[in-house]
Amino acid sequence: MLWELAPELASVVIPERLGQFPTPVESMSRLTAEMGLAAAPLFAKRDDLSSPIYGGNKVRTLEVLLALARAQGAQRVYSTGAYGSNHALAATLHAARIGLSSGALLFPQPVSCTAAENLHALLVAGADVRPLQHWTSLPWAMHRLRAQQGDGAFVMPPGGATAVGALGYVNAALELGEQIQGGELSPPGTVVVAVGSTCTTAGLLVGLWHSVRIGLGFDRMPRVMSVRVTPWPVTSRVRILGLALECGRLLSATCGWPAPTRAELSVALDPRQRYLGWGYGRPTRSGAAAQQRWQRCGGHPLDSTYSAKSAAAAIDAVMEQRHPVLFWSTKSSASLSAWLDRALPADVPQRLREFVAQGRDSA
Repeated sequence: MLWELAPELASVVIPERLGQFPTPVESMSRLTAEMGLAAAPLFAKRDDLSSPIYGGNKVRTLEVLLALARAQGAQRVYSTGAYGSNHALAATLHAARIGLSSGALLFPQPVSCTAAENLHALLVAGADVRPLQHWTSLPWAMHRLRAQQGDGAFVMPPGGATAVGALGYVNAALELGEQIQGGELSPPGTVVVAVGSTCTTAGLLVGLWHSVRIGLGFDRMPRVMSVRVTPWPVTSRVRILGLALECGRLLSATCGWPAPTRAELSVALDPRQRYLGWGYGRPTRSGAAAQQRWQRCGGHPLDSTYSAKSAAAAIDAVMEQRHPVLFWSTKSSASLSAWLDRALPADVPQRLREFVAQGRDSA
């Protein structure tokens, strides 16, 4: 939708068609009824269904970034992140669809079943995985990789968090506005989304601001409750707003759209630390309780690293605010069984093999 409203963006990038959009919006009425809050609706924006191959929020970003990689003549795209990176797996599976090879620079994280499954699938899919000793070595590793590979490689920052990458979620916010206008849900007063690399939140802020500006579904900015699944300063207010402002300036320079100010976006942004627990990849009691409640009320599966923590925040938001709340489901719900049924390649480094085994044992 964004490229229809702003055709000038074709001079920057023309997205690949990787996902199935619009993703549906579902009422969580069984859950709110159980809570005795039928008058305070909770909706779920099912971006976990964005692709049957591998969905989640990364697909929207990759539609833009993989297209940009091809336009720049790259033959291989490299992702960066933790061992269980959703972005790395999504990039590998979707890059292959458009003729690009893939790789990943990955650093250790706490063991979990979900992370181990992601890594297993990534390794079986044939990505050039380069393990790092620690996350602090990532900037140097990215610099060295670019120097080694030259123009043939397109190296993405964690989560694809660039101004161009954020355009995917500017488009998502406009999609939501269209769904509101079509009567699929009431305008939410709060949008709850997990924030790990900041790209999704930054794009949503800009897209929601423009939705209000053009009167698409919203007459005022909703609060964007960004639930930290990675710690400060990675998900600091300054970094989120910085990326959002950069994205807004890109739209302004390319299309002539007015750019939101820092103050306008800041008043809508509500980062939440309390759901993070002991850190990235570590489950929390509130997340586990949200998983159980979600499942009991017929909701879609949640994972402990991302969606369970943001779902816990969404439940609390309904209780606290008593106005419509939208939970943005960002973790893919596509089955990985076809990849998990295959043995790891013989040349997989021992430390990665051990991580996969530990995750399997923790299931």
